[in-house]
Amino acid sequence: MIPRLDAAQIIARDPETLAALRAGAEEIGFLTVHNTAISPARMGFVLAAYRAFFALPMAEKAAVDMARTGSNRGWGAPGSEQVDPTANPDYKQVFDCGFAVPGSPLSVYAENLWPAQPEGFREVIEAYYRDALTVAMDLLRGIAEAIGEDPRYFDDKFDTPMALLRGNCYPPRPDWAGEKDYGIAAHTDYGCLTLLGTDGVPGLEVLGHSGDWIAVTAQPGDFVINFGEMLEMWTKGRVKATLHRVKGTAEERLSVPLFFNPNWETNVAPMGSGQVIRAGDHLEKRFNETYVHLKKA
Repeated sequence: MIPRLDAAQIIARDPETLAALRAGAEEIGFLTVHNTAISPARMGFVLAAYRAFFALPMAEKAAVDMARTGSNRGWGAPGSEQVDPTANPDYKQVFDCGFAVPGSPLSVYAENLWPAQPEGFREVIEAYYRDALTVAMDLLRGIAEAIGEDPRYFDDKFDTPMALLRGNCYPPRPDWAGEKDYGIAAHTDYGCLTLLGTDGVPGLEVLGHSGDWIAVTAQPGDFVINFGEMLEMWTKGRVKATLHRVKGTAEERLSVPLFFNPNWETNVAPMGSGQVIRAGDHLEKRFNETYVHLKKA
């Protein structure tokens, strides 16, 4: 059973809520939250902006095609990402933006690419990005306390976060799709915490303890929370990164994940191990293994 938690109660450190949060993090690796600072109406507005962008002609989206860059900023066409090397490239399309540091040589801090249309798209997405960072940090503080760490443990490690915001557009599952074709194939997320808003259309599946795939749904305004490889490693396995996928259904599906990751130089080796594993090295390696244009580079 995937817990559904009240975000305000996490912030208030309600003991029962923190216990459920710990169970979700340590046993399942997935949960959902509601009552965040982002209202259902606001989430609907953001989804509408992405929907308008994805509905543009291919030629207009190609003007901000990330395949022409050395980073993951802008539009990714169907087949531009392959999260599972044993499956075919994912048939979804995406739009990525992130924390930009002007003049940085690091691809994870690259300048964003913004389309000329739809009107107001950049302003809507940038404002959502700022607010989603705050929601994600509040949740990460709750996670820290739930697993027995100082709730401010992560604070100074996220002032220039490698936080990537993505719009996913999963078309109806194509007639030609075979057993190796997915909207996004089975994978674990690469970083720390993922804050996923959706349009409510089913499609996301999580691998359960018994080996069955479990459907996870959330209405606009509720968020699916899951954890990545980096946080699992950092917390010595106390927080679980769980395999998940989107096979696709007869309906189009939009989702908006914020991949909340720390500063490049943050040491994400297991706490107290004496090792050094830089967050940026881990993330860049995983990106280079996933984005088709970065594999070719």
